Amino acid sequence: MEYVTIGRSGLEVSRICVGCMGFGDSERWLHKWVINEELSHEVIRHALEQGINFFDTANIYALGTSEEYVGNALKKFAKRDDVVLATKVHGRMKDGPNGGGLSRKAILSEVDNSLRRLKTDYIDLYQIHRWDYGTPIEETMEALNDVVRSGRVRYIGASAMYAWQFQKALFVSEKHGWAKFISMQNHLNLIYREEEREMLPLCADAGIGVIPYSPMASGKLTRAWTDDSSNRASTDPILRMKYGSSADIDAPVLQRVGEVAERLGIPRSHVALAWLIQKPQVAAPIFGPTTIAHIDNAIGAIDVKLPAAEITYLEELYVPHKVVGAL
Repeated sequence: MEYVTIGRSGLEVSRICVGCMGFGDSERWLHKWVINEELSHEVIRHALEQGINFFDTANIYALGTSEEYVGNALKKFAKRDDVVLATKVHGRMKDGPNGGGLSRKAILSEVDNSLRRLKTDYIDLYQIHRWDYGTPIEETMEALNDVVRSGRVRYIGASAMYAWQFQKALFVSEKHGWAKFISMQNHLNLIYREEEREMLPLCADAGIGVIPYSPMASGKLTRAWTDDSSNRASTDPILRMKYGSSADIDAPVLQRVGEVAERLGIPRSHVALAWLIQKPQVAAPIFGPTTIAHIDNAIGAIDVKLPAAEITYLEELYVPHKVVGAL
């Protein structure tokens, strides 16, 4: 396994990260394709055995059961200091006032809830899942600084927002001498490249490591577009929202991914992941395995070096996409 640091921090992570949205109780979650605890543990154990040390979840995933499954598995199969454990805060965890968002009350409450579910006394990377339009960013950044200073969190990161919002947060933390974001978890793949316009240059300039989610467009880059044979492809409403337009279905890049894969003699998934890994701002793409085979397949992409001509071939017909994930 190859390891890199996230941005200008000293935090060392495996070149790929296991995204844990696919682990959880399907009865408590809108995603019906998630796998149960026993299967989740098999996937996590195999990832650890292959040298993956980076795991990303969120409090909202399956309303906390993803964190529970991950915490139980890491307690069973790993030494805590050998893994980098990331989670996120923002999603609504209960009805009524203060049930979600990034207020001081929500952050201080939810970090403790995540620690309990994850069965740990610290979180390596604590990320704000979305921008909170109802809370001043100064309040959010001060609360994040406090959880870092308390020792409950080692580093902080952000996810899915506009570049101007991220810059504002970075400015506020710099102004007050508070803990700074080291990472940006954003939506980026060969179908969706809007982040290249503003967010990636900002991250490069600020020394922020990029850990993009949906590197294979929820599986759409790995097979024929009309193939809905997987449970996720046939049941996931968010997948259809992100990649359901006629422009996505007819995107020239889908055919080109298949052509490049055939020319190089590798799976389409390797093309999609290798394209991301070669970007200088990207530390570790986050992929969502639900089988052991998904782990092995993703690891195989790490050593793939796409020739410059093939990268140009993949990129040159990009169709601008409606912004997804930052709202």
